[in-house]
Amino acid sequence: MAFLIAALCVPVTATAAPAGFYVSDGRLYESNGNEFVMRGVNHAHTWYQQQTSSFANIKALGANTVRVVLASGQRWTRNDTADVANVVSLCRQNRLICVLEVHDTTGYGEQSGAATLAQAVDYWLSVQSALAGQEKYVIVNIGNEPYGNAGYETWASDTSTAIQRLRAAGFTHTIMVDAPNWGQDWTFTMRDNAASVFASDPDGNTVFSIHMYGVFDTAAEINDYLGRFRSAGLPIVVGEFGHNHSDGNPDEDTILATAQAQRIGYLGWSWSGNGGGVEYLDMVTNFDPAQLTSWGQRLFNGTNGIRATSREATVYGGDPDPDPEPEPGACTAAYRVTGQWQDGFQAEVTVTNRQTTAVDGWQVRWAFPAGQRVTNMWHAVPTQTGTEVTAANASYNTRIPAGGSVTIGFTGSWSGTNTAPSTFALNTTTCTTE
Repeated sequence: MAFLIAALCVPVTATAAPAGFYVSDGRLYESNGNEFVMRGVNHAHTWYQQQTSSFANIKALGANTVRVVLASGQRWTRNDTADVANVVSLCRQNRLICVLEVHDTTGYGEQSGAATLAQAVDYWLSVQSALAGQEKYVIVNIGNEPYGNAGYETWASDTSTAIQRLRAAGFTHTIMVDAPNWGQDWTFTMRDNAASVFASDPDGNTVFSIHMYGVFDTAAEINDYLGRFRSAGLPIVVGEFGHNHSDGNPDEDTILATAQAQRIGYLGWSWSGNGGGVEYLDMVTNFDPAQLTSWGQRLFNGTNGIRATSREATVYGGDPDPDPEPEPGACTAAYRVTGQWQDGFQAEVTVTNRQTTAVDGWQVRWAFPAGQRVTNMWHAVPTQTGTEVTAANASYNTRIPAGGSVTIGFTGSWSGTNTAPSTFALNTTTCTTE
């Protein structure tokens, strides 16, 4: 787990006037300088090409991004240039940002017949005409989960070479790169080599994508992984995740809360059409948006979900900083115990800024009614005197935008009873408790 933050700290700035999306200081921006945070889902287009209405249905449920599965021909029937152009058109018609990925690379080195990253680049070069001029609408995800649990040691060099080949061919799009180990990077190969891979991009316009399934089944693992990228100023998104999986039970609540607190993009897996024993990952049944599954309800309509946090890209006319809906009070606070055991518990506090202006620099304060003690905290720096707790902003989340929220997670100790606090304050303002 040893990790040198200093080794990751590199300048993360666009090197030329952007044609479309670009990266700066670990954040993704549209060409007009507005920050863009992905809130969307994956759609298995290559296996269900007739389901073109899915784009409109995904948009109608609030998403601003769709990650589209394409095939390069090594494992599945190749999506040709005309089909790629049609996918981009469907994204644009429905005011969605398109993340396009080659799925054939999945599990290379362990999965028989999987494509190499070099073969994925060959595919992108073959369909380049469909992507030229689409930099404001399209992000190129070179290859899905490009290594399994064998041969991943060459991930960094192979990924750097792939990026450089695309740049040399004239691609100026933001490039997304997936982690090895079936996307979950349990060996920390992407984490520990991200700085060098980013530096290999002459445009400084690469985003890293981690897939969170069974490897990420605790809040500590999720916060540590994402937090290290944020602290290093390197761009990270959760390119896939679910509420359950064959390799373990992901902590989807923490994934969503952390992504919202740190302004990290997320793309849930997947809209519909799953098979092979993971049908529970369908968000809707039989591609019908009127039949949301429990996973679909959670992702679209739950706390920190898509409806509550998605903002349409400004290239389509979306408001970069929409005013919050009128509500009583300048802030609201919600307290939730997410787990409890003998003498210990885990909880989170979500505070929402209901003002029409941002809060720059914040402290959230509350008092425990039954002598509880904070033992560890993430997304804030705690101090506790007696029953009084003050949680001050971390270095990476000093600003709460108008209508925005911050979620503070912590573990604590208790005895006797674990009664919830009744009053919360944001700086000097007492919040309405939800």
